Amino acid sequence: MVGRAGSGRRVLVTGATGYIGGRLAPRLIEAGHRVRCLTRSAVRLRDVPWAAQAEIVEADVLDHAATRRALRGIEVAYYLVHSLGSPGFEDTDRRAAQTFADAARQEGVRRIVYLGGPAPDRADGASAHLRSRDEVARILTTSGVPTVTLRAAVIIGSGSASFEMLRHLTERLPVMVTPRWVGNRIQPIAVRDVLHYLVGWASVPGDVNRSFDIGGPDVLTYREMMSRYARVAGLNRRVVVPVRTLSPWLSSLWVGLVTPVPGAIATPLVESLVHEAVCHEHDIVKYVTDPTGGLKPFDEAVRLALLRIRDAEVETHWSTASWTRAPAEPLPTDPDWSGGDLYVDEHTERVKAPPSALWEVVSGIGGDNGWYSSDLAWTARGLLDQAFGGIGLRRGRRDPAALRAGETVDFWRVEEVEPGRLLRLRAEMRLPGRAWLEMRVCDDPRGSRYEQRSVFVPRGLAGHLYWRTTAPLHSLVFADMARNIARAAERV
Repeated sequence: MVGRAGSGRRVLVTGATGYIGGRLAPRLIEAGHRVRCLTRSAVRLRDVPWAAQAEIVEADVLDHAATRRALRGIEVAYYLVHSLGSPGFEDTDRRAAQTFADAARQEGVRRIVYLGGPAPDRADGASAHLRSRDEVARILTTSGVPTVTLRAAVIIGSGSASFEMLRHLTERLPVMVTPRWVGNRIQPIAVRDVLHYLVGWASVPGDVNRSFDIGGPDVLTYREMMSRYARVAGLNRRVVVPVRTLSPWLSSLWVGLVTPVPGAIATPLVESLVHEAVCHEHDIVKYVTDPTGGLKPFDEAVRLALLRIRDAEVETHWSTASWTRAPAEPLPTDPDWSGGDLYVDEHTERVKAPPSALWEVVSGIGGDNGWYSSDLAWTARGLLDQAFGGIGLRRGRRDPAALRAGETVDFWRVEEVEPGRLLRLRAEMRLPGRAWLEMRVCDDPRGSRYEQRSVFVPRGLAGHLYWRTTAPLHSLVFADMARNIARAAERV
């Protein structure tokens, strides 16, 4: 059973910048454990409220020596990293799991806890996503370190990719033509119940080396999940028409078009829904008791998630995570940068408003507030990005007013934020090069000054052609953006 809070295990959390890891770490701290977080970029945890109570170490799980150092002295290690959405994610996840398992064994870690997916039905042709999750579980379980794998299907919680997919499909489509898999049975689970089980395993004594199915009290089809979501959200009844001709691939394209979840992530998620995902046992209660009051029913989990979204209290968001070896090059800061050509577009506006008013506008950019210039141009750029397999413009942002380093804003990621002074965004759309957008708030005798700079580092001939052909429109859009941000600050 769960040990008493304050048992003080030395715990490592990988994936602490991701959806589950970012919620697990503070709960482990609250339970009295000594938490160390492994991340590829420590700056991405700099602004997180609980980070000051944890030890932050930089390492890549593909780096054996660095991973061993991160695991030194650790008793329980949570493995919550994956490369879903990146090219060749199965191979990357295989190598990462093997590296982590070897390092954990060599450092004498007493337990690995892994959050995986439902056990794949090999007779039914498992999806690449489920195959990869299962392979990672096998690698960890046979590592020589006792490993607990929690197998969860759809996780219901504000900001999860599965929930965002369900939410946007249901809210945006009153009539849906769907594939046959919407009739498959699924046993969803509330994110708070997943976290309860994960925290509990830090204190369970003895060696346990097996997997456990975890799921909520309801077994539903995806069609029923959409209907019940609509009822909880106060929407009109949704009409769902299943057809035989929609393949998982076509379904994922449709999901990528209608929801903020990009095709690269939607495809493996949809392919996983082709298989039924229900619990075959509930043995976990022999080691970790169910939450007080029992597991959350589906309707209650949806209601709680919607309350979090309404009150802008989303702790973590699926888009915040970045996959292993995702590009994260910093902005070249040397004025005489010698690594190649550097294109810059700059605009400055005097603002008849205090810096605080200007910062309020800058820090709220993107998401529902938009980009203060041609909506048509930004929408077209987002659609073009999606057409080439990118993430598009609809990722939005976790919080409508506050930003942290490492978070996403539509198809940008926050590379640096200095409250009241600087916001720097790094582009994550499909580009033949690397791009940044930098916004500064400066003091001025007449109020404040807004300085905006976009930087593009081309890659090859395609990069140079891209800049030269788009530069005129680019300059117009960003000049308009600077003017409108200044005017919006004056209205504030």
